[in-house]
Amino acid sequence: MDKKRLQFLLEVSILGSISFVLDQVGFSLPQGGSITLSMLPIVVMAFRWGIAGGMLTGFLSGLIQLVTTPKIYHPVQAALDYLFAYSLVGLAAVTLVWVLRGQASGKKGTMIAAIVVGTVIGGLLRYLIHFIGGMVFFAQYAGDQPVWLYSLVYNGTYMIPSIILSAIVASLLFTSAPRLLQRN
Repeated sequence: MDKKRLQFLLEVSILGSISFVLDQVGFSLPQGGSITLSMLPIVVMAFRWGIAGGMLTGFLSGLIQLVTTPKIYHPVQAALDYLFAYSLVGLAAVTLVWVLRGQASGKKGTMIAAIVVGTVIGGLLRYLIHFIGGMVFFAQYAGDQPVWLYSLVYNGTYMIPSIILSAIVASLLFTSAPRLLQRN
């Protein structure tokens, strides 16, 4: 195995594990979901290694959660909420070229914009999956309100703050330590 591939796999393992740990620390809601920085390591990998690195790290983080601390109501729900949702956070890398251009030109504002947009895209995709899962698998909690509204609001109560938190910390991290974008 070459050095670069080994570095990639080690970083996926380490940051996937850190993501899991960060998911255990935060404000948890009664029926699942919590406000955490668990997306941050996935975003870091997305901006270091691209979509594949981000998605693999997200998949690993979700897999560790699925194996250790799951809330499973249906096999499809488990796959959606843990594997698919966290993997999609890795799509934050769609703005990687924009981030690198900002870094190359020395424009921190451009870097921040690209990091925030990428993090929001990855976070919103995760939110979308939890929203769909909420409508399909947790409709009984909606009561008299429309199930789509219940799922949108419930999942939004933890996803929106988590997205904002992750975008802020990722921006601070990459602008204060831009060498994190280099894979050496």
